[in-house]
Amino acid sequence: MKKTFMFVLAGMLLLSACGAPKSGAIEAVDYWARSGLKDGNSAAYMRLANGTVQDDELIGASSDVARAVEIHLSQMSADGMMQMIPQESVAIASGGGLELKPGSYHVMIIGLTQDLNVGDSISLTLHFKNHADITLTIPVKEAADMGGSGMDGQNTMP
Repeated sequence: MKKTFMFVLAGMLLLSACGAPKSGAIEAVDYWARSGLKDGNSAAYMRLANGTVQDDELIGASSDVARAVEIHLSQMSADGMMQMIPQESVAIASGGGLELKPGSYHVMIIGLTQDLNVGDSISLTLHFKNHADITLTIPVKEAADMGGSGMDGQNTMP
């Protein structure tokens, strides 16, 4: 009986460590950025999980590789044109998540101060209303390999 209890307990601990955000934290996973040319634009994508007991909001981002970084929403307008709409904040419910992906919410990296080539990494800091900032080292990947359109963010929709 004691061995069975220990086995079940060990299994529960192992499962609780997999996939769920740490209690009391917001975590970013599966992050990547598009390649881009100096003076052009790029975009970063990821999944955010809110493991805190409080609703929160992503209120901005910053990076040393761009003149500006904004949170945007890509969506189809009534006339069928894709448009990017800057967002002052995006809600992340307690226990919930937010997916930043091509064609939806994303981090727009504007006015690159250097080329972003596949294989490079950039530093990106996410700012939240309640949670402490999160600084990530994000790999630059080929958009077509990540489910994006293959557009580089230069003069196109991320």
